[in-house]
Amino acid sequence: MNAEHAALLNFVALLEREQGMLVENHTDQLLELSEQKSTEALGLNELARARRDLLQNNIPQLSVDSIHAWLEKYSPEGLATWQKTLALAKRSQLLNRANGELIQMKLRHNQQSLAVLSKAVDKANIYGPDGQTNFSRGGGRSLGNG
Repeated sequence: MNAEHAALLNFVALLEREQGMLVENHTDQLLELSEQKSTEALGLNELARARRDLLQNNIPQLSVDSIHAWLEKYSPEGLATWQKTLALAKRSQLLNRANGELIQMKLRHNQQSLAVLSKAVDKANIYGPDGQTNFSRGGGRSLGNG
């Protein structure tokens, strides 16, 4: 449980760093952080599986209440760590959700910006594929005629 708690502390710090990068628009560093986040998440999953296996060997019916009661009886210091771990898990869930929302907002903003730029390019397209001016055809005189 101590290892899981320590790993979760590191993961929360990573999520907080990710959030800072998103808020400060340091998105160029997010790819490297994403790889680290994936590695840390896999490690956390492995620690959680080991904890679950250990508890299942000692507690017939796993539930929050049964884990609490067992830890209170056999490992009061483990209970304190467990409660801190649960709080950190909740914090990581909230941070991850907030970061996801920030990413979605940035994505929407980028898509809107691209749409605006695309429209501006279409309107300003004064040269055709042949390199010649491409003003509206029809009425009016061409630039070369006097």
